[in-house]
Amino acid sequence: MLRSQPVFNRSDTGHARARRASARGRCRACAEGAARFTPRSHTMQPQLPIDVDPNTGVWTTDALPMLYVPRHFFTNNHTAVEEALGRDAYADILYRAGYKSAYHWCDKEAKQHGIAGMAVFEHYLKRLSQRGWGLFSIVEAEPAAARAKIELRHSSFVLAQPGKEGKLCYMFAGWFAGALDWVNDTTPEGRGAPRARSAEAQCAAEGHDHCVFEVSPIAR
Repeated sequence: MLRSQPVFNRSDTGHARARRASARGRCRACAEGAARFTPRSHTMQPQLPIDVDPNTGVWTTDALPMLYVPRHFFTNNHTAVEEALGRDAYADILYRAGYKSAYHWCDKEAKQHGIAGMAVFEHYLKRLSQRGWGLFSIVEAEPAAARAKIELRHSSFVLAQPGKEGKLCYMFAGWFAGALDWVNDTTPEGRGAPRARSAEAQCAAEGHDHCVFEVSPIAR
């Protein structure tokens, strides 16, 4: 940043010069502060650990291999398969795959970080939020009863499909059931708990402020 040097009139008194210099200093401080708080400075760096293997280029987070792809690329593939298979058939496939993946992820992360129970479920939602899927939070949870309610704001599926209506975030549903079943399978409190199922109860693409997923027990 270029800054002009102060120019003093010969008739200035010492006190006047000091006051003007002080005012200029405050103005510079304000300008510098404004520069630090421009909209660009409001962005954050990734809040999760990312390691890249220099030999293979593989990205890992918490020792799990990752893929970093543009949101439009993922969404275009997602909607193409949905159109080819039909929504119901595709949603069923995604549910089972998502359930399995979430269960596996929780098991790996629990061992990686030395955590257990609902702390793993909470860590799961934190990592999902940090990876750009949206901002997830637990509204309520009763794991031993296989019940939970999860809120999602700024869903990637809603943001990537402006103007499209309906429940767009169904891909997430199996994730929460898989994570909650893992909690019950690995804690004394969860012994004998019913298996969980999950569904999107409301979506921001339906005109709501946010999406809601509800986890409930499967009838025996």
